[in-house]
Amino acid sequence: MTIKVFGHKSPDTDSTGSPIIWAWYLNECRDTPAEARLLGEPNSEALFVLSRWSLDKPEHLEDVSAADTCIIVDTNNVAELPDSVNEANVTEVIDHHMLQGGLKTKTPINITMRPVACTATIMHDLMGEDAEKMPDRIKGAMLSCILSDTLEFRSPTTTDVDRALAQKLAGELGLSIPDYAAEMFAAKSDVSSYSDAELLRLDSKAYEVDGTKFRVSVMETTSPSTVLARKAGLMEDMAAVAEEDGVDQVLFFLVDILSEESILFVPNDLVKDVAEKSFGVTVESDLVGLPGVVSRKKQIIPALKV
Repeated sequence: MTIKVFGHKSPDTDSTGSPIIWAWYLNECRDTPAEARLLGEPNSEALFVLSRWSLDKPEHLEDVSAADTCIIVDTNNVAELPDSVNEANVTEVIDHHMLQGGLKTKTPINITMRPVACTATIMHDLMGEDAEKMPDRIKGAMLSCILSDTLEFRSPTTTDVDRALAQKLAGELGLSIPDYAAEMFAAKSDVSSYSDAELLRLDSKAYEVDGTKFRVSVMETTSPSTVLARKAGLMEDMAAVAEEDGVDQVLFFLVDILSEESILFVPNDLVKDVAEKSFGVTVESDLVGLPGVVSRKKQIIPALKV
């Protein structure tokens, strides 16, 4: 039996790297056969990380069945997991998000959820002394996950534990954190290969507020002008993406990493009301700035009101 380790749909760097890290740990330190899998195509930053550290891209996992034994990382939200996840034998969850509910298991399982910025940070602690056995490629994946999820420590989700671990890993790898993070963010900012619809889904999560279903999409970039130049196409595709994905509305937040603020695209009155009720702003056009708002987990999702 080989355990399938996977994160959420629309995999970002943490949901790409953490399955790889944990599968390595299970195989090499627990003598437990495991393989990392992905629930979609990684974003451009995650693809850069795979290439930079010579990591094989995990195979795509369409769905699971009762015959599968699984470990879920970087999410506990069934809306972000395979359709048949509750039929599978889930044995462990490792996550840093709020508890969503809806996940059902066949037996009692190990659940580790901690208020840190990154799943990989939790994994390092769970490994104990075995963490010292990590080869450079796994250390590189772990460092990348932390820098991505903390926006190089700019995100309010950053903890001292995340920062200290990132600095330790960077020292062992002989890397400058500012230089390496700049490479990662440059890769994340290159969205030229994505259609407007793909960009709206690239880093997105399903979330429901008082019966209204949203796809909450975030685009983190050091080049916001590149995305803003595509505003018309993105606005036009929001309705189609919402209909295809079975939600009422796409909320698209463009996060400017360097200025530490978000721009919310406002295509209609529903989003206008959401913006004004959730963030206390006055919306006067089809874009509204949200200074200091950079974290979907801590600043966007918890604030949403309809």
